[in-house]
Order: sequence, then C-alpha cells, then structure tokens
Amino acid sequence: MPDKSSLEVILTPNLLPLYPLQGKVVVVIDVLRATTTMTVALDQGATKVIPVESIEECLSYKDKPDHILAGERGGQKVEGFSYGNSPFEYMDGVVKGKTLVLTTTNGTRAIKMSSDAKEILIGGFLNFTALTRWLLNESTDTVLLCSGWRDKFNLEDTIFAGAIINTLKDYFLVDSDSAFAAEKLYLNSRRNMLHYMKQSSHYKRLAKFGVVNDIKYCLRPDLTNVVPILKGGALVRADISKDMI
Repeated sequence: MPDKSSLEVILTPNLLPLYPLQGKVVVVIDVLRATTTMTVALDQGATKVIPVESIEECLSYKDKPDHILAGERGGQKVEGFSYGNSPFEYMDGVVKGKTLVLTTTNGTRAIKMSSDAKEILIGGFLNFTALTRWLLNESTDTVLLCSGWRDKFNLEDTIFAGAIINTLKDYFLVDSDSAFAAEKLYLNSRRNMLHYMKQSSHYKRLAKFGVVNDIKYCLRPDLTNVVPILKGGALVRADISKDMI
C-alpha cells in the first residue's frame, strides 16, 4: 500500500520559509475575504482573476479592455478604485466575460509567496466540498496556507484549515501541531461559527466598516463547485468534473 501524502497547515505567511513547497499543492486561504471574492468572481462568469501584490501593478492593467480593477487595503476599498474586496460587488453580471485584477492586504500576497508550489488553489467555505474532493482525488503532498492578517495569526483562516484537516485526516498523513490546533479550533467553533468569529480581530475590523453581511456570506458552506487554480499567473476554474466522487 502506498504511503499517504502529507497535509500540513502553515499558520501565517511568515512561516513559509520553513516549508519547502516544490512538488506540493498549496491551498491559499483568506476567508475574510479575498479567496471568497476570487471564487465568487469565477462563479459569476469572470474569465479569470489576476492576483497582484501591489496597487501599482494593479493600475498597470487600467487600459486593457475587459479588465476590472479592484483594490483593498486594511479592509477598505482603495481610493480611486471602483471595486474593492466584497464578494457582493462581483454579482449580477458585473464580471461576466471579463478579467478581474485584484490586489488585497493579505490574500494576493500569500498567492505570490507560494510561487514555488506545484499547484496553487484557492479555498473558502463556499467551495469547501469541491475543494476537498479535488485534494482527495489529487492525493499530493498539500500545504494549507493561512493568509492571516499582515503576517499575523488569525482565527478565520485557521478554522477553515482545521475544517479541511477534519475532513481529510483519514486520507492524508497529518502529524503537525499546527494541523492539530487548527482542527481543535474548528471543532470548538463549528456549532455556531458566526458567534465564535465575533471574537476575532478581523470580524471586529470589518464590522466597523459596516460589512457584517460580507462576513456572514463568507462563512456559508458549499455555495459553488468552483475551485480556482493558478495557471500562467491567473486564477481560472479547475476542471473538477472528474473529482465529483
């Protein structure tokens, strides 16, 4: 019987240098809100999502046809941008047939930092089952990267990583303290996740900006089968039809 592939949790991007990524799948997690928003954009018909690290790089796309530019810093839309980091901004046909170029405080940076990986996927509660099925089908050494907040630990990304650990631990080799801790956080929070999240710093930060509905939406499971995968510097839909087991 072949050895199981490993499944690890990295609690903050600052710890990435401790984890060789070559040959591995990385799942970038930024539940509130970047990876949720990226998934929504593709679900709503965007041809691709280009994650960029800086505002300047994002603005370099401004003259390209059928490109929508979006920027967020500190939880708020960047001044001068028409769009920010709320998933609700990308519904009702706004991105259908277009390319979204997005820069955010944490999530897009985490994607760029994962460039050595074999594959980079995007995860959030809204594509949870589709994502875990893809990972199970691929059965490759996998790293769950929590984007955190400005390189610091946060609850929401760790809880989501713990949900994946809880679902896949019988199929992968899971033996790290970070994975154990993430799963325990998930088990402690799953019965009333919104209430639990109210203790988190990012919930409080976003609540001050009046976007509690964003938070509620980002915690809803299995709203889509879209799994974003990075191809040629842009996120597109992964072909998951074969993975629906």
